[in-house]
Amino acid sequence: MRSYLDFEQPVADLEAKVEELRAVAAKGGAVSISEELTRLEAKAQKALVDLYAALTPWQKTQVARHAQRPHFQDYVKGLFTDFTPLAGDRKFADDEAVVGGFGRLRGQSVCLIGQEKGSDTESRLRHNFGMVRPEGYRKAVRLMELADRFRLPVISLVDTAGAFPGIDAEERGQAEAIARSTEACLALGVVNVAVIVGEGGSGGAVAIATANRVLMLEHSIYSVASPEASASILWRDSSRKQEAAQNMKITAQDLLKFGIIDGIIPEPPGGAHRDPDAVIAATGEAIWRALEAFKNMSVEEIRVVREEKFLAMGRKL
Repeated sequence: MRSYLDFEQPVADLEAKVEELRAVAAKGGAVSISEELTRLEAKAQKALVDLYAALTPWQKTQVARHAQRPHFQDYVKGLFTDFTPLAGDRKFADDEAVVGGFGRLRGQSVCLIGQEKGSDTESRLRHNFGMVRPEGYRKAVRLMELADRFRLPVISLVDTAGAFPGIDAEERGQAEAIARSTEACLALGVVNVAVIVGEGGSGGAVAIATANRVLMLEHSIYSVASPEASASILWRDSSRKQEAAQNMKITAQDLLKFGIIDGIIPEPPGGAHRDPDAVIAATGEAIWRALEAFKNMSVEEIRVVREEKFLAMGRKL
């Protein structure tokens, strides 16, 4: 069953009428309603396209958080074969907010790391809503070091509101773990590609997204903090989240303009959850093109390109 966001209500009303007409048409009758059904379907589609062509940053935030949006496990099933997950950081525990391992993309062996938010109450609790603890980042470092040793590209799929801010995470060195993971990204002698598939929140995202190529889905967001947190910090009023989102420049379109990311992967009108298979396929194609661009580069060249990319940020603003 499709779930609608608040601002999608006009589209929801039209699509509800379309479903009613389809039900009537299925029962049959003396009067043909196919023409009216076709007209109403076109009207609903146009309303959806027009709405998504002019989303505000806060509306994009809501789309990026949509519960039915494809998650890490969906991309694994749709793009990768022979995926073998590895668990634990060999120091403390296994953090299921991060899932990682090795598999094949179009026959090419790769290392895959990503945050998993979960798709229902049970899985969301098990994966801690994609909010990673220190042991999760240390698991990511372990995987990156293995990939580097065996000369395998690293692909990161980012979807987190941010690193877990609990006391236990701070006690186990959350800041240090994020810094070490970011350092591991920069030190890689193999190409790494990161895709923001939903939320890219703060250092929790940067820790696995410091990559040669950073891509974003069209309606994903990438920010130093959530709009709610930023509004609380700046104005001590989280209700000003829409204003914060507008001023933070968190959309893929703004970040491409500023040179923070390298490309945008289109989504269908209505967001990735409307056609997950198409979005997953487009993401796989974008990742493959990014990997191919570095195919003939040496270890040192790959490192230099990555370092220069991040050192150049902000110089032209």
